[in-house]
Amino acid sequence: MVIQQSTDITEQLHTVADYIRYAASEFNRADLFFGHGHDNAWDEAITLIMFVLELPDQLTEHIMQCRLTIEEKRQALEIIQCRIEQKIPAAYITNQAYFADLPFYVDERVLVPRSPIGEWIEKRFSPIIDDEKSVGRILDLCTGSGCIAIACASYFPEAEVDAVDLSIDALNVAQINIENHGLTEQVIPIQSDVFSGIVGQKYDLIVTNPPYVDQEDIDSLPTEFTHEPEMGLGCGADGLDIVRKILAQSAEHLNDDGILICEVGNSQIHVEALYPEVDFQWLTFERGGHGVFMLTQQQLVEFQEIFNYALKNSE
Repeated sequence: MVIQQSTDITEQLHTVADYIRYAASEFNRADLFFGHGHDNAWDEAITLIMFVLELPDQLTEHIMQCRLTIEEKRQALEIIQCRIEQKIPAAYITNQAYFADLPFYVDERVLVPRSPIGEWIEKRFSPIIDDEKSVGRILDLCTGSGCIAIACASYFPEAEVDAVDLSIDALNVAQINIENHGLTEQVIPIQSDVFSGIVGQKYDLIVTNPPYVDQEDIDSLPTEFTHEPEMGLGCGADGLDIVRKILAQSAEHLNDDGILICEVGNSQIHVEALYPEVDFQWLTFERGGHGVFMLTQQQLVEFQEIFNYALKNSE
């Protein structure tokens, strides 16, 4: 689909409102997928048009009626066409995404932040973690852009946070975000294949959004997901190759009263089928989300034999 950047269009569209409405309509006609920060064409249109105009997303009636220059109209039409033809998620076009109400730099070296865990970070995991409890050390396993690590550091300013990932490309993006948020003394990026790079380290809280998409879902993902690093999405036939390692090895990296928070998304069904004896606590969300469980260090120890058996049989 090609949007004609013709005199006809630019003569008919003049204001911010015109271009937002036009973009949203074109996105809907193109049947795009929205799942990388927005869930609808209108909000995505606002983000992209305001990015072109270098204005904040907060719209007022006054801003909506402002007129675009000829050059701004050209740029707006180009970005609309880019989103439609290449199906690039808006966050990669603007190089910005929000997580836990914080801004992050993103590009195609990392997944676009969208984990529902952000909602729980904002409330410091209360009531799972007592408001009076001191959280000294946090591990963000499979950190990607560093969004979970940085959000944890922001909402737990007393904590030291390790941000672990296998991908050097991802860690380079995480470093950009760590520096942008002024957290170089609090958040430490570490290259590690799951726990291999942090032997002997213990934490009060492990938070992880690992790759967990099963092969069936990988094969049916919308085009927008092909712009994301594949190693950040798929993880074996049932999506649990890394999750098995996390469950088998987390206990030795948690303090006695430590907690593991792990996202598995749609692979929740595989987790429950693989570990029917385990009493996972599945978290609920006010802003939408599913497939995130909590286990205590004591539970991880209690079911250690089951976790080790499942890991051994998968290798």
